[in-house]
Amino acid sequence: MAKEIERKFLLKNENWKTQVDKSFTIKQGYLSTNPERTVRIRIKGKKGILTIKGITKGISRLEYEYEIPFQDAIELLDLCEQPIIEKERYIIIDGKLKWEIDIFEGINKGLELAEVELESEDQKVNLPNWIEKEVTSDKRYYNSSLIKMPFKDWKNNKCSF
Repeated sequence: MAKEIERKFLLKNENWKTQVDKSFTIKQGYLSTNPERTVRIRIKGKKGILTIKGITKGISRLEYEYEIPFQDAIELLDLCEQPIIEKERYIIIDGKLKWEIDIFEGINKGLELAEVELESEDQKVNLPNWIEKEVTSDKRYYNSSLIKMPFKDWKNNKCSF
């Protein structure tokens, strides 16, 4: 059984940019956005990835991830709910912690999030100076929610979450 434990944060500034270890482009879509079981197709660089996630409980959920043929991923993105999520991901390794900074493009342009994956729900995290506030429990920031209520619509108070 695979388990994902992560926390999400808004960024305060761009100080994180000096700590980046690597970056890559991500395009992802959802075959299912049911909160009890999301099914995601992702193109990460030149890799295709199928991910199935269970319902979030606290900051944890089941997650199963499988590499699939790149061409299959391209074709499956066409079957996904629209729009497709586009973002640049930056990886920062800070001791035992791996931070993922997502800078969104397209309909979610302007949204910038940091995620940190944890080994346990009670793991202590010293927040870097580039973190503004935690948004882990705010469903608006779930990627599966961003296809239904894009960040561009939040500014017009159209968000129904």
